[in-house]
Amino acid sequence: MESQGSGMVAISDEVASFVAREHGLFIDGGWHAGQSSARLDVFGPATGTRIAQVIDANAADVDAAVSSAARAFESGVWRKLRPADRERILLKLADALEANGETFAQLETLNQGKSINIARAVEVGATVEYIRYMAGWATKITGETMDVSIPFPPGARFTAYTRREPVGVVAGIVPWNFPLMIAVWKLIPALASGCSIVIKPSPETPLTALLLARVASEAGVPPGVFNVVTGGAVAGDALVRHPVVSKISFTGSTRTGKLVGTAAVQNMTRFSLELGGKNPIVMLDDVDADQVVQGVLAGAFFNQGQVCAAASRLYVHRSRFAQITDALAAAAGSMTLGPGLDPAAQINPLVSARHRDAVAASIARGRAEGATLLCGGDTPDRDGYYVKPAVITGVAQDATVAREEIFGPVLVAIPFDDTADAIRMANDTPYGLTASLWTNDLKAALNLIPEIQAGTVWVNCHIPLDPGMPFGGFKQSGIGREFGRQAIDGFTELKSVCIAH
Repeated sequence: MESQGSGMVAISDEVASFVAREHGLFIDGGWHAGQSSARLDVFGPATGTRIAQVIDANAADVDAAVSSAARAFESGVWRKLRPADRERILLKLADALEANGETFAQLETLNQGKSINIARAVEVGATVEYIRYMAGWATKITGETMDVSIPFPPGARFTAYTRREPVGVVAGIVPWNFPLMIAVWKLIPALASGCSIVIKPSPETPLTALLLARVASEAGVPPGVFNVVTGGAVAGDALVRHPVVSKISFTGSTRTGKLVGTAAVQNMTRFSLELGGKNPIVMLDDVDADQVVQGVLAGAFFNQGQVCAAASRLYVHRSRFAQITDALAAAAGSMTLGPGLDPAAQINPLVSARHRDAVAASIARGRAEGATLLCGGDTPDRDGYYVKPAVITGVAQDATVAREEIFGPVLVAIPFDDTADAIRMANDTPYGLTASLWTNDLKAALNLIPEIQAGTVWVNCHIPLDPGMPFGGFKQSGIGREFGRQAIDGFTELKSVCIAH
């Protein structure tokens, strides 16, 4: 179905002006033309037309940004502030983001393609809450004292303690699915810890990071503490290999994450990787079909399935399989397609033509392997990068569509007879980011949760996150954790101190 678009959101003058401007690199607190003459075109997914152009930074540009961050770190202009003062500035940033929320939401929808509803509620709303939560950690970074038993020299006394110190210059590499939110996931714990940072947004979706830099500067973040460099592979490679970078925080595909980790090890650069997933839902035979359908749709098709935590494999007890998959197909098939600026549209364009074609190719490969499409899977003949949401059955556990991350609106459903077999299939993947278990049997849920190999396990829901709940993956879904105290730990070094007296 097509959305009628009667309630289309009109782009504000501020957003139109920002998009049309000549975009520079944000280095040392100001805008710079950069040394690279190359430019990247930025497209609007809803129309497929170019909406902006940014600098495709080269190694010299990256070096300028890293050097700026290093000078700021060494000077102590940020890390030597009282923790309470860092917290207050970050809280001002949250207020500023909230005050400019509609501008950020429209800009994100225009550039990334997602629903304005998601841009407002998640990219802005949830991000503001995240900043306020994480800002509080600036005043709560602690060590511990220890009673040590050092035997020499006889009769000597020692006092020992640990302290956490900022790791240094951070490189934050941001994906295109939630450009503003994930940039902030890297920025705020780094700044709360006392670090300086260089953010490189995805070349597909650089605009909100550039606006964020301006707002952060106005909120009081000192020059050099937060830098933004736009660019593609050249800039990314220069950033992860830069010898002055002390920590890399990368979110993206497992394939690219492995390359980042390999490059980081050459300089012994600390790194955290939040990578891909082929996330399962395991649905036992006691569920209520009417209640689970909407939850599964949200888990599978939120942001067009362009979510690392999205549900992409559904295992349903055979006694309920036809009932639930038919209901899912009927609901997914009736979802309305339309641009993200139409609040009534339920499925919006994918981020790029290249990604749309990759998703379509995955679906075609599944059909070639014998899959049955209960609904969707085709690319409508219209402007923009659309793929209709697909529910796929009739595939084996080892089918390509059941094993490879597609990162689109595609849900593969497989029946099971025995719960132990369902858990085995859920774990039969190189990934381990998230999973969900759907049942009304509390005992079954508590017994099965420890058997599921995933960094997050939801019960009777799929996809909600909270700033205080650690997020990250098992196996090839990553190294390290976002959110909570664990995020702060990732941007600090642990120092032991021993005093003889």
